[in-house]
Amino acid sequence: MRIRTLIVDDEPHAIEVIERYLQNFADIELVAKCPDAIKAFQVLQQKSIDLVFLDIKMPGLNGTDLIKSLKKPPKVIFTTAYSEYAVDGFELNAIDYLLKPIPFDRFLKSMDKVLEHFGNNKQVVLSERQSLASTEQFLYLKVDRKMMKINVNEICWIESIKDYVKVVLPDKVLVTKQKISLLQELLPEEQFCRIHRSFIVSIAKVDSYYAYAVEILGKELPIGRNYKQNVQKSFRDTGY
Repeated sequence: MRIRTLIVDDEPHAIEVIERYLQNFADIELVAKCPDAIKAFQVLQQKSIDLVFLDIKMPGLNGTDLIKSLKKPPKVIFTTAYSEYAVDGFELNAIDYLLKPIPFDRFLKSMDKVLEHFGNNKQVVLSERQSLASTEQFLYLKVDRKMMKINVNEICWIESIKDYVKVVLPDKVLVTKQKISLLQELLPEEQFCRIHRSFIVSIAKVDSYYAYAVEILGKELPIGRNYKQNVQKSFRDTGY
């Protein structure tokens, strides 16, 4: 059976992370994405939903109150950055409770519970590496008041500047108000490497590297002291 799924979160990037993760599961049908609990309530009244990924702390109606308002609530996986809400989540018989930022291996454990509950064949689950290798990946970033679609394979590097990040492509530079750590969660880890607190690079775009820097498009980017081991491992694992 296809598991009809809804994602509810007031953070667009949090929705993107879960949506990208769900692309690895053939049994999941993503029916809708909602930015708040009120819109989610409307969807739940109109459509048949089996599973909800639900943020707890949202403006207006929060996630737990949404579930309490439903006579026949769907199965729920709560997602939040606040661990203190865990008890409330499990009291509502949630399948799982995920703390943001959500690592993919932790997400897999939740999906194991989902597939077991719905009796689906676990062999339909693809690894994230297989899925990403077979499909192009995109990000949507808010630039100059509009959402711009960016092919992940075109990104050369990302640079953090206070509350903003620069996304450097071969032919242009985009600036968006975002945390570099959130973008790191959205990027496929086998293709990108955090080399410094302020820099994430595309491994495929690196022309050369040495102990203290990498070179991309003729520009040297520093390798942070605390990131050297991670850089060496990432480059070694990808056969660089």
